[in-house]
Amino acid sequence: MTTPSHMKAAVFHRYGPPETLTLCDMPVPQPAQGKIRVKVHATTVTRTDTATLRGHPFFARVATGLTRPKMSILGMDVAGVVDAVGGGVTAYEPGDRVFGLSPDRFGAHAEYVCLPEGGAIARLPDGLRYDEAVVGEGAWYASATTDRLNTGDRCLIYGGSGAIGTAAVQLAKLRGAEVTAVVGHRHLELARQLGADRVIDYQVQDFTKLGERFDLVFDAVGKTSWFACRPLLKPQGIFAATDLGPYWSNLGLEAWSAVRGHRRLGVPFPKDPRGLVQTLAGLLADGRFRGVFDRRYPLADIVAAFQYVEAGQKTGIVRVDMRSD
Repeated sequence: MTTPSHMKAAVFHRYGPPETLTLCDMPVPQPAQGKIRVKVHATTVTRTDTATLRGHPFFARVATGLTRPKMSILGMDVAGVVDAVGGGVTAYEPGDRVFGLSPDRFGAHAEYVCLPEGGAIARLPDGLRYDEAVVGEGAWYASATTDRLNTGDRCLIYGGSGAIGTAAVQLAKLRGAEVTAVVGHRHLELARQLGADRVIDYQVQDFTKLGERFDLVFDAVGKTSWFACRPLLKPQGIFAATDLGPYWSNLGLEAWSAVRGHRRLGVPFPKDPRGLVQTLAGLLADGRFRGVFDRRYPLADIVAAFQYVEAGQKTGIVRVDMRSD
């Protein structure tokens, strides 16, 4: 099948709300030396996408563009089929089914995206659908914290029902930890199915008053603080959060922790996206990890997808179907 000269993409040229996005026709990108072009079948809308669209927090604009965004297409998770390769590419060829992340330039909210051959991509496990494989971003952020766990450690995950939280519960169990998941009432059974050893309904019980101690307390939704969770920590216990905390307090606390030399609190920054995707490929193939999915939207309704994610009530991952073929 001949590749079209133009593609549909969700584009933005200024920071703002979801309505800032426009569905546009753009030239299909050509893979440069060492890159592959992926015909995108599925992607996601995440908290990272919504924050980047709005240019929040402001200091993040040092990377994304101070007054106007450097990138025009969001979307980090990608699953699709290789349809062209650039010069020197040997690891992939047209027809390969792949999934992974585009953590630097995003770009997956488009019908085609070019990725480095040696980037955060892997072959899609046999039998797995494209829309089942867009699990990378939540797992990437979760792994930055759960990788600190050892067998037998006690871990509490606050917000175990979001994209990061559902990944964190599974990855913590794979590390051999004893996991307590804190979720709302409607997610109690989900947390159990993901492997949590104990599930707490935060709507009926104040988890900060458990009177117990943990090796790791992970705020996977950015809605609590180190000050609230401090009574839950063992003397050498770690508090980690996916958000900056009240008044950006987690950044200050992380700096203070580094100065003190113990690095036991703060906002972990994920690393090695390629290694994470390669690991996920194996875990997805043998069923030891699975994505938890909420609503799905066609590309034409991507503004609604952003609005839903911003509402803060999603369960797991919000998918965008790029095509029906």
